[in-house]
Formats: sequence, C-alpha cells, structure tokens
Amino acid sequence: MNLLWAFMLLLGIGYGLVTGRTAAVTEAVLSGAKEGIELCITMLGVMALWTGIMEIGEQAGLIRGIARKMKPLMRFLFPRIPENHASLKYISTNFVANILGLGWAATPAGLEAMKSLAEINPEKEGIASREMCTFLILNISSLQLLPMTMIAYRQQYHSMNPTVIVGPAIAATAISTGAAIIFCKIMDSKKRRA
Repeated sequence: MNLLWAFMLLLGIGYGLVTGRTAAVTEAVLSGAKEGIELCITMLGVMALWTGIMEIGEQAGLIRGIARKMKPLMRFLFPRIPENHASLKYISTNFVANILGLGWAATPAGLEAMKSLAEINPEKEGIASREMCTFLILNISSLQLLPMTMIAYRQQYHSMNPTVIVGPAIAATAISTGAAIIFCKIMDSKKRRA
C-alpha cells in the first residue's frame, strides 16, 4: 500500500513538473496540509467531548446499567464467557461507544476486552478463541445509531445537512451487524459439530 501511495504521489508531482504546473502542485500540497491540520483539530475536539461523555457515563454507573440491560444479548453472542467476567463489561462499553458512532472512544474498551478474553482463551497461545473472533467481527460491523465521526467530517466540509446520513448509516450498519451475527452463529455451530 505504501508503494501505491508513493507511486501516485510521485506520478502527480511528475505530471505537474512536465506540464509546467509546479505552482499548482505546491499550492495543493500546502492547502492539503492546512486542511489536514484543521480536520485533526476538529476531530480532536469531537473525540475529547465524546470520550469525556463516555467517562462521565462510566463514573455515573450508566455504562454498568447498560451492560446489565445487554446481559441477555451478551449471553446469546458470547455463551462461553463466564457469568460476570470482566470482558463482558468491556465488550458492552465497546458496543455502546460504537452504537453512538464513537469508534475512537470504543477502542480502549475493545483492547481491554481482547486482553480479558485472552485470559480465558482455551486455545493454544497465538490462536484466537471463538469469542475473540465473534467480538472482532461484531466490532468491525459496528451498529451505529449516531455516526458522530461522519457527521463531524461532513460539518467540517460545510455540508448543507451533515445529519442526512443518519438514516442510511443505521440501515447499512444494521444490515452489516445482522450479517455478522448470522455468520458468527453459523461458524460456531459448524465448529461445534466438527
């Protein structure tokens, strides 16, 4: 991938030099760098806000309450995780953050969930357990009710209606999450029969 990006960059610069548009290339590089910094600052603010809200929810016991409500779903998705194991709390926190469209706020909980799942992994070292695979697939499919990151990107680029993507995002992520659950359950039943 690095070679592909390097090739495209060099091709663009080379084309600009050959066609006499070096000023346009220089201007594009500088404006792209400026835009990248502005976007990073905007996203840093959004990330700080929502990570702070997640932390407040954790301190207030809201996350624990949601995790309790999610217990039947967790039992269905992860039947081999022992009752009240720490990984269930981390998985629930990760799911809640992803549902709110806060992928970067979900990452710390996701990493803790994987560490916790590794402790109860019955497989050999270096081989992911069924629960680890299920968690990873569901984390990637990531049902989102509020795609905050995309809304922030759209707002940064002056979209007339940055929230117009909420409906399509819910539909797309509901389908991907449903497909992920079906896939995981099919693979789990095949492995049990084998």
